[in-house]
Amino acid sequence: MDRWESTPMIRFFGGRNLLYILAVILFVGINVLVYTQVSFIFHPIVIFIETAALPVIFTVVVYYLLSPFIRLLERFGLKRIWGILITLALVAGVITLIVFLIIPFLEKQFMSLAQELPQYLMELADSIHNWMKNSIFAGYYNDLFRDLEGTLGQVSENFSTYAGNTVEGLTTFISTVTNVIIALVTLPFILFYLLKDGEKFPNMILKVFPPKVRPELSSVFKGIDHQLSAYIQGQIIVSFCIGVMMYIGFLIIGLDYALLLAAIASVTSVVPYLGPMIAIIPALIIAIVTSPFMLLKLTLVWTVVQLLEGKFISPQIMGKRLHVHPVTIIFVLLTAGHLFGVLGIIVAIPAYAIIKVVVTHLFYWFQRRFNKYAEPENQYGTTK
Repeated sequence: MDRWESTPMIRFFGGRNLLYILAVILFVGINVLVYTQVSFIFHPIVIFIETAALPVIFTVVVYYLLSPFIRLLERFGLKRIWGILITLALVAGVITLIVFLIIPFLEKQFMSLAQELPQYLMELADSIHNWMKNSIFAGYYNDLFRDLEGTLGQVSENFSTYAGNTVEGLTTFISTVTNVIIALVTLPFILFYLLKDGEKFPNMILKVFPPKVRPELSSVFKGIDHQLSAYIQGQIIVSFCIGVMMYIGFLIIGLDYALLLAAIASVTSVVPYLGPMIAIIPALIIAIVTSPFMLLKLTLVWTVVQLLEGKFISPQIMGKRLHVHPVTIIFVLLTAGHLFGVLGIIVAIPAYAIIKVVVTHLFYWFQRRFNKYAEPENQYGTTK
């Protein structure tokens, strides 16, 4: 038995406790199987979570943006309730200025772009068509074009299917917009109570658990708070810097719709790696149609902004606090987007950071509980 336990794999899984671990895994599997058979019982809970998820996400983001300012006011001797009211009033004032000064200009640019976008797309398609006809890929392109004509010829036959999909997509869009509006309306009320009692919330949860595990759970809550604050505050600042740099660069090269394109770049930059690639697409279409030289200038601006963001801004603001490899981030974003759509892409990285904190602490607890990862000592008291 001792020799059986001395193998690295068995020691890794707990030695004599391997049977217990296998029993726990079997118990979890049985619970999952039972849940799949009675999942309809939990349907109201799922609906509640889906309804509350978006307002809670918005509120948590704004909470981590405003809480440092409220703590600063508290250091100056101002009571927290007055600090919250002053902060909310300032935020309301800033939003009002944005709505009356910046939004109308962005709306005008957006409507103008929406009117001219079909023309941009037609000119882009004609340019690609003419280039492909005279390129070495002309034969493949002609075959593809004939296949496309055949596909378009079948559109009328499958019109009812396409119409049904369109109606379904429109219904989903309306539902999403409704959820966003409800989340924005309820945000100030939830935010007020979260700012007022948010720091007491972990202590309220800790009281439910036995005193023996409270210190460990407290460290988990602190780790989650650190990861969320580091990501949300840092990512918002980085996105704002990207938007400002893009706007300055677009103005310098004379690209049309500079403010609108910079705003799109700033918003999409909330999603690491994938966001900047999405943001550059409308700018690329406009630059290609304008002139080849404009495309070259746009490429230069985009490269310079990405270098500044990657080498200077993000390291200084974000630092290494998340400790997540870029390849891991890409796979997490792709998986979350496939499972949960746009909302999944937005919350993927902070959710991964929270799960990583919890799993790391669970591993440490397991390590201390069973002490199975320490190197065995020899007769001289040193590790082998």
